[in-house]
Amino acid sequence: MSSRHIPSILVRTVRRRAHEACEYCRLPQVSQEATFHVDHVKPRIAGGPTTADNLAIACVTCSLRKSARQKVRDPKTGRLVRIFNPRKDQWNDHFHWTRTWRVKGKTAIGRATVSALRMNRPAIVAIRRQLVALG
Repeated sequence: MSSRHIPSILVRTVRRRAHEACEYCRLPQVSQEATFHVDHVKPRIAGGPTTADNLAIACVTCSLRKSARQKVRDPKTGRLVRIFNPRKDQWNDHFHWTRTWRVKGKTAIGRATVSALRMNRPAIVAIRRQLVALG
């Protein structure tokens, strides 16, 4: 496979599996004008293959903030930990929702990912609140 091209059938498979929502911050594609990226969980530069087992849907902000990073710093301990892997990790094991629709990390991986991807930026929290209000 080409290093840049992801076959359309693979893109459709990955999007369907994610229910058209960012697999990091859980923002739904339907609420956004920009098309979400198909992200290599293990970056291509680190040898990550272009296969369904290494691809995830990411909103533009999460994708750009993650970039080619595989490790990020836990804001609580200062230690470098691996970033959340939507293909291997369960979202609910590492994150939970607060009453104000913010994502809170339950683990070092969760805390570090929330911080590194800025998963609670004001605009996304406002979108979550509106989506909840709309049902």
